[in-house]
Amino acid sequence: MILITGGARSGKSRLAEQFAAKQGDNVLYIATSIVTDDEMAQRIAIHQQTRPAAWQTHEGFSRLGNVIRERGAQHDAIMLECITTMITNLMFENTGDIPAEEMDFVALENKINLQIEQLIEGCQQCPCPVYIVTNEVGFGIVPENLLARRFRDIAGRVNQRLAAFADEVYLVVSGIELKMKG
Repeated sequence: MILITGGARSGKSRLAEQFAAKQGDNVLYIATSIVTDDEMAQRIAIHQQTRPAAWQTHEGFSRLGNVIRERGAQHDAIMLECITTMITNLMFENTGDIPAEEMDFVALENKINLQIEQLIEGCQQCPCPVYIVTNEVGFGIVPENLLARRFRDIAGRVNQRLAAFADEVYLVVSGIELKMKG
């Protein structure tokens, strides 16, 4: 399991794609984004167009440990893009339209952590390398609203958990990677 983190537009996805491509042409790309508006649809389309045609895509944001466990032996590498989008989608799937002030963030984080534990287990059982992309959420200012602060807190703790289990960890800043672990 190789964790690649950095800020928005830092080059972390490009680095993960390069690492995965070095393993061979048979790559499984796990895309955690969902179309929520026209702008997101356009972003997803651009990502799809820039990936190698031979790569297979799995679209989804839950039970990814099972996907990795079941499909890992069939691929040279797996790339998961990205954990913070996965967390966002899990948060909204589990809370719907509940106002942030009424959300049970402890229960929500427990549900997310269950998904992360299963993801880690899937990576540990996978015979091919799994490149996981995530956003570093701790470099910015403290968010103004409750939901954004709770998201940052949950994502930060998830990133710490993933980094603890990762064989390698890279931080990417302005397109330059720094190997932090492994």
